[in-house]
Amino acid sequence: MTEPTVTSAKRTRHRHHWRRDLVELAALFTAVVVADAVAKTIVHGPDGPYLLLVSAVVLVATAAFHTWWARRHSHSHAPPAPPEAETQTETAAGAGGDGDGGAGTALWRVRTTVRDEPGSLAALCGALAGLRVDILTLQTHPLADGTVDEFLLRAPAALQPAALTRRIAAAGGAHTWIERADAHDLVDTPTRVLGLATRTALDAAELPLALRQLLGRCAIRSVPAVSPTGRRSDRTAPVEGALEQGDTVMLLRDPYGGVLTVERPYLPFTPSEFARARALVELDARLGPRVPRGEDVLTLPEGDAITVRRADQDDVAAARAMHDRCSDRTLALRYHGPVADADLYLNHLLSPRFGRTLAVETSSGRLVALGHLLWDGDETEVALLVEDAWQRRGIGSELLRRLTGLAVEAGCDSVYAVTQASNTGMVAAMRALRLPLDYQIEEGTLVITARLDALRAEHHRRSAERHGLPAGRPHPAPGAGPAGQDAPQLP
Repeated sequence: MTEPTVTSAKRTRHRHHWRRDLVELAALFTAVVVADAVAKTIVHGPDGPYLLLVSAVVLVATAAFHTWWARRHSHSHAPPAPPEAETQTETAAGAGGDGDGGAGTALWRVRTTVRDEPGSLAALCGALAGLRVDILTLQTHPLADGTVDEFLLRAPAALQPAALTRRIAAAGGAHTWIERADAHDLVDTPTRVLGLATRTALDAAELPLALRQLLGRCAIRSVPAVSPTGRRSDRTAPVEGALEQGDTVMLLRDPYGGVLTVERPYLPFTPSEFARARALVELDARLGPRVPRGEDVLTLPEGDAITVRRADQDDVAAARAMHDRCSDRTLALRYHGPVADADLYLNHLLSPRFGRTLAVETSSGRLVALGHLLWDGDETEVALLVEDAWQRRGIGSELLRRLTGLAVEAGCDSVYAVTQASNTGMVAAMRALRLPLDYQIEEGTLVITARLDALRAEHHRRSAERHGLPAGRPHPAPGAGPAGQDAPQLP
């Protein structure tokens, strides 16, 4: 239906061009005749040549002025460029940025603050549409003097975050924060929060991880009311919790005693986030101490059967008995301090609030090894203790492999071990992970850090396949994706 219309329009435009050319040609001949008559009259006069020269100068000056005036007004009164043209400009400027090879789309999580007035959200959505950005989900967080809008966006892969931020700012957005997202973020917020609540209900050790996944990149620390050495902490929190330091630090009362501190310096917490975090902590308090029960039975190369299971504070007595069977050298390599004080740390180490612990038992039920995965703010530590008689049998390597898998499941970027250069068993176990390792010597102590990027990418791919989602890049924030069952772990 459109082709005849286009052809007719082309014919009409050609007919108009022919008529205009004929008129311009007639005007040109008339101008030549008039100019010839005027020139003959002036030249035959007493000052003819001078008047002709002055006329030529005035004509040139008038033409120059007209040209300048026309150019000035063509710029100032030109119609605005269509959104498509502006989008192409910004996209071209963003080429070579963090995209998927310059083709396809990318997912972004964006948070910005707008004025609490009619039309502010509409202006923001219109600006995003001008960049060909698709809004997949939207959350609003009301504030006293505005509203925080949080988007999950699908944008052209070549669009740079800087171009996106500029467009949002032009539409009235302030304090804009952007980070890459992945397919797991497509899950709606109520479903994600319910999933985190379920994980917290099944395992007390999941609370710090659930808070981290709920709030994004943040440092979570549990400050006990009384330290392992008996010192009482001066950090307290009201029953209802509190926000400090410009709402970038959240204080929550720990059900195990003490205070949970959550720090996110780059982005203040909103009242909605504070309420959700407090609800998870209240759920944990109501359910009390709990650790999922399950065990794996393995056979060592020598033929001995061992059982690997989760451990908690109910295993303190068995752990102390294992301490008594360990040599002073083994305890010193593990605790880096006075051997006599080793027992003081067991309540802390076996608490699910500070991490996860795996225990190894013999067929007779004797505890012979412990492996700890400890949350240290936004970092994660691994530590091993194997009874002397059971060393050099692969128990430490098996524990370390499982702990590293738990760290990947928790979304950690890396794990580190603190030991001494003479602890060849721990060094060998870290190397056996076949991961990139960094070594640092600090005051005679060796710190070995294993980067988990490759394991996280593989875990992310398998998890996406299991959920029927397209595989993408792992989330940059620790603990951003849902927990999976791919990593070596206990039921």
